[in-house]
Amino acid sequence: MSDPTARTLRLLSLMQARRFWSGAELAARVEVSERTLRRDIDRLRQLGYDIVAASGLDGGYQLRSSTAMPPLLVDDDEAVAIAVGLRVAAVHGLDDGEQTALSALAKVEQVLPRHLRRRVAALQAHTAPTAWGEQPRVGTEVLARLALGCRDRERLRFRYVSATGEETARSVEPHSLVSQGARWYLVAWDTARQDWRSFRLDRMDNVQGTGVRGSERPLPTTDVTTMVRADRAAAEPTHHAVVVLRMGRSRFDREFRGWGGQSSDAGEGRIRWTLRGRSAREVLAYLLWFPEDVDWELLDADVGVREAAAVVRTRTNRLID
Repeated sequence: MSDPTARTLRLLSLMQARRFWSGAELAARVEVSERTLRRDIDRLRQLGYDIVAASGLDGGYQLRSSTAMPPLLVDDDEAVAIAVGLRVAAVHGLDDGEQTALSALAKVEQVLPRHLRRRVAALQAHTAPTAWGEQPRVGTEVLARLALGCRDRERLRFRYVSATGEETARSVEPHSLVSQGARWYLVAWDTARQDWRSFRLDRMDNVQGTGVRGSERPLPTTDVTTMVRADRAAAEPTHHAVVVLRMGRSRFDREFRGWGGQSSDAGEGRIRWTLRGRSAREVLAYLLWFPEDVDWELLDADVGVREAAAVVRTRTNRLID
């Protein structure tokens, strides 16, 4: 890459995407010699980026936080995501979200190109995020600390209060942050329990980094959203029903997507699915989602669900009569 300006922007984009790069790997990605790479690194330092270099076999470059906010480099899709995300943050369970997010949004929209501003305006005009009732709040500084831990795979420590009120000290290797409704969850590997866990951010306190880098581990589910939903279902008192639907896996995934996490193949083109809800009526509501051309059978249900189903059946018969 011969153009110094384009090369510097490419270099900045790479260094923002990952915490540490070896000199040889970074030079190869920018397609220059290591000597030219050093000059480009110096150019970024002059622009205000705090880049440290380490020598030796494990040497390389690392972009660190600076005393002042240097320019950021984002592409079109990232710019739109930032602008829309800031507005959503105002009602998405952040303790100081509204004032901070809207202030930042004004600065972002001020520098957006016209074509991107139109995209943001269209998304905001047809999107209405809602926070239902009073929800636990999360400080933006906690969210930022955890996001950095996920990015850098840095082991974290914090105090955690369970749903039963038990307080424990946790040491985790963070993986992802998940927003569901107005609540935020951290998906992480619990080093003491040697298993994956999800933690509600509003129950955390005194989050601290350790400087220790965690290991890369495969998730036990296809995605973090499915894992959080399963953990929530297991943690909360629920009603349940077990059904078998006569439909293939591909159609089942297409119809129900992430909601079908607690399902398994039952053979012969059938799916066994455990439905859970906070009330018996909520479990019954799942049945309304079933496609009309799909046969299904109720294998098991708790007493509350059976009683609610009997009430619905009685009311339906009266309406028909």
